[in-house]
Amino acid sequence: MGLLDRLRDLVRKPSAPSLTIDTPGVEIVVEAFDPAEADSAALARSPAWVAEAPAILRHHLKLPPEKVAEAASILAQDGWELREQASDGEFALAHALRVQTLDALHCAQERSRMAGLAQRLGGDSLGWDALQPSGAST
Repeated sequence: MGLLDRLRDLVRKPSAPSLTIDTPGVEIVVEAFDPAEADSAALARSPAWVAEAPAILRHHLKLPPEKVAEAASILAQDGWELREQASDGEFALAHALRVQTLDALHCAQERSRMAGLAQRLGGDSLGWDALQPSGAST
């Protein structure tokens, strides 16, 4: 490492800690639970969402309890983590979570994917929301 590299390291802005699905102090910045509303409209109506910052995308799923492990296995292949939230015996409520930068196209693709997965497993996709740290920035 040369002198110039060391000087650059000294003056570089310290990087913010990476966002994970377990990062504390996050808040919901956008919600999309109306299937008739476009994801682009949901993002556009959110004054708290920071487009350039990563967010925790959280899909709300209703699945038969015996299908939760199968859903988790399928979702894990693309970096999603499935967390069961509650169960009433007939259905389990679960969250599929992943950190990503949000845009309308990817939100719509993931919404469609979650709906298809839930339907194949005998459940339902209720909608999604996204969380970012308070005062998120790039």
